[in-house]
Amino acid sequence: MQLTLIRHGEAAAPVMGNDTARPLTQRGHAQAEQTAAHLKSFIQPEVFVVSPLLRAQETLAHLQKHFPEVPVVICNTIKPDDDAKAAVEWLSHLPYESITVVCHMNVVAHIAALLTADSFYPYALAEARIYEQAVIAPGLSTEIKTFIPSA
Repeated sequence: MQLTLIRHGEAAAPVMGNDTARPLTQRGHAQAEQTAAHLKSFIQPEVFVVSPLLRAQETLAHLQKHFPEVPVVICNTIKPDDDAKAAVEWLSHLPYESITVVCHMNVVAHIAALLTADSFYPYALAEARIYEQAVIAPGLSTEIKTFIPSA
């Protein structure tokens, strides 16, 4: 099975401490579009899993331009400070062979570290990493491709 993990593009600063409604900046939209355009040749997602936060939703919108028929599931366990173990457990129950997740630092890098049993390695803005594994479980994934936008 294939799992693609993507961090959102550059976002505006929080307004009055509100982290949930931070939109992508112009640069963030460019990053997200570059990542989406690159991934269209490498993935065939059966489902998109996305954080409920605006910046992740806006990043996903760029992917949806290339994959308009792919259903979207909003996941409340992949926000910035969520527990990666709970996120991996949640993802492991999805009945799909190709899943694309759009979420945030730090949770995305912690998910990747759990899946590969490697050290924590931060994601760049709008970075995508593609993993292969028999099932989604700690220590069973192999990173096969990564992409970091130049925007």
